[in-house]
Amino acid sequence: MSGDENEADTRANRIDPVLKAAGWGGADAPIKREVIAKGRIGVGGKRTNPMSADYVLHHRGQKLAAIEAKKSGIATAEGVAQAKEYATRLKTPFAYATNGLTWYEINMKGGEGQVSGPPSPQALWDRAYGTQNLWRDRFGAIPFETGADKWELRYYQHNAVNAALEAIATGQTRILLTLATGTGKTGIAFQLCWKLFAAKWNIGGEPTRRPRILFLADRNILANQAYNEFGAFEEGARFRITPEELAKRGNAVPKHASIFFTIFQTLVTGSAGEETFRKYPPDFFDFIIIDECHRGGANAEGQWRAIMNYFAPATQLGLTATPKRTDNVDTYAYFGEPVYTYSLREGIEDGYLTPFRVRQYSSNVDVYEFNGDDDVVVGEVAEGTAFAEKDFNRIVQMKERELHRVRTFLGEINPKEKTLVFCATQAHAALIRDMINQEVKHPDPNFCVRVTSNDGKAGESLLEIFQQNSKTIPTILTTSQKLSTGVDAKNVRNIVLMRPINSMIEFKQIIGRGTRTFEGKDYFTVYDFVRAHEKFEDPQWDGDPADIILTPPGDPRGPAWPEPTDAPFVPQVFDEPDAVMTNRPMVEIKLSNKKIINIAATSFWGPDGKPMSAKAFIERMLGELPTLFADEDELRALWSDPQTRKTLLEQLSERGYGAGELEELRKAIMAKHTDLFDVLAYISYATPTLTLQQRANHSADVVDENYEPKLAAFLIYVLGEYTKTGIDSLDPAKLGDYLRLQYNSPVEGVKALGGMDIVKTSFAGFQRHLYEQGLQAG
Repeated sequence: MSGDENEADTRANRIDPVLKAAGWGGADAPIKREVIAKGRIGVGGKRTNPMSADYVLHHRGQKLAAIEAKKSGIATAEGVAQAKEYATRLKTPFAYATNGLTWYEINMKGGEGQVSGPPSPQALWDRAYGTQNLWRDRFGAIPFETGADKWELRYYQHNAVNAALEAIATGQTRILLTLATGTGKTGIAFQLCWKLFAAKWNIGGEPTRRPRILFLADRNILANQAYNEFGAFEEGARFRITPEELAKRGNAVPKHASIFFTIFQTLVTGSAGEETFRKYPPDFFDFIIIDECHRGGANAEGQWRAIMNYFAPATQLGLTATPKRTDNVDTYAYFGEPVYTYSLREGIEDGYLTPFRVRQYSSNVDVYEFNGDDDVVVGEVAEGTAFAEKDFNRIVQMKERELHRVRTFLGEINPKEKTLVFCATQAHAALIRDMINQEVKHPDPNFCVRVTSNDGKAGESLLEIFQQNSKTIPTILTTSQKLSTGVDAKNVRNIVLMRPINSMIEFKQIIGRGTRTFEGKDYFTVYDFVRAHEKFEDPQWDGDPADIILTPPGDPRGPAWPEPTDAPFVPQVFDEPDAVMTNRPMVEIKLSNKKIINIAATSFWGPDGKPMSAKAFIERMLGELPTLFADEDELRALWSDPQTRKTLLEQLSERGYGAGELEELRKAIMAKHTDLFDVLAYISYATPTLTLQQRANHSADVVDENYEPKLAAFLIYVLGEYTKTGIDSLDPAKLGDYLRLQYNSPVEGVKALGGMDIVKTSFAGFQRHLYEQGLQAG
């Protein structure tokens, strides 16, 4: 009977035969079970809300339909919403829901209803694409390069490649892909080129030769990473254009390969006044990939636009991680709207990117006014001169201020975790490197290293080691501009901001250094000393912003085009040399006995670019907190008594919040020296936390006033243990150990303190004072 079938039975006995009869399941029309989303990352590697499609019908390299299967005892209609969601994610033109008895078809471009079953692969292909396109067919006949089936493209990567191929097949010559940092844009570019190469696509329009492809980046590390990622191409197909390689050829340009990798700066320089790119015929390249294309390449007044204009016959693909904003609107004007977008929000929700928290600091020297009390070591400063964050380490330096910041974040990070520190200049990055190494005193001299343009190949070599997940040294890198993009280091756990962030786009690029997933990495942390958090919240965070219209210079209606300029064409260098606001030496001020005071706060950020509560952040990682107390007062009452506290902890453990999870809560809100009561109260009710020492100090005062001297001394000893280990020290099972340590034996201790009843009552009773309402930090 159909009512006795489970879903596996229905699929095997009813659905699979229908698909096979329609022609699905062969080599040219495979059926796959598709993992769409691994599920949002939680503590301990737990995943929430994973998503898989029961069947995905493939033909000619395209996904044509997603199918949601229900067992025969459940109505087909129950699967329709899921089928539509699968099709939306996978970009399939059709979706089906079935229980094996009836079939329901959804045309994702409009129209749905009951059908007898799916059509044949050819029929569905014809319905999906209508008119024949020879290039689409040729691209579809070529399988992706998946390392002998050792790995699969993620659904969004497949979508991106196919969207770009469809644009190429239909004659589009300027193409844009927008995918969040860490989602594998270079791998997408590789798969796209693999199909173009094998299909012998070229701008001549006939498959008579393989294409000539140029991969352009703005930094050597990006060009090198791309060159390595394209390693599956046949011997001799790749060539890395460098100044050294050009010099070997007498500055003649290489033409013998199929795929060329270089940076813009190499192409815009040249000998005898001729830029290198002009040594190629304008139609030499068929396909050009511009990596990180938002970084100025598409700006009509930008230094790199000349290259793209010169190679105008080529089909050009822009890769960017940033959605349209005022400061990159020219990129979108040049390439057009993206043919495919995958946002940071989607990446985090799908579990392909890592969420983050922000530790924000402010201090009494964030802004500084010289009043004559401090010593001017270098330079001259007029009394009353004020310095803001943007001035520090460019026109003025106070080493005590920098050392305080270094000590602050070193006191909060795990020193074994990989960390990136963004500094104001290369000289500042060297200073911070030295301070970190002096403070940590690690036996390896490369514990913390600087990686900037001045560090050359030695810095590049250290960066390559840092990027290897198995390597633990170097652990910390300091930099200025160089590492804000393109550093594919999956195990970065901390990002420290010690220089201002100038734009939302720059912020997103830097955040992208931490979003890559890695085993055991539940989130990463941004340590913000420069108020960059003011730029964090973005109402359009990876959404679909309204069109941004540029207006003439001076027009009050909106953002303006850059002022016209007759300045000569000069290559832009992003690994910028140290710059100061004046030609004079940097002023150095030595603080005289000024105590630097920090105010710190932790905030949590959702994938929509908006701040979220600690409770919401925790529940995204661990699941919903059990409702075991009605309000803060009830939590306080339960926690103040050792017996009810023990019961509460047992109930939390039974509901998935055991000792390990509770410790993760403490780490997540950066409260390692606090009582678990404070952790739960902060997460549940946003109550300010107190340290163990602050609670112990208050309780010690009350104990001194209310207990006779011997008993008070014993309880204060217990408080000392509490400041070391927290609530574990307040377990009644510890009482015998404490009496033995203080009085040689429990019996002698009980006798000295007035009897067992008094000892037990006092041990439990004094704990109420630890959790009294209204305690203040101090």
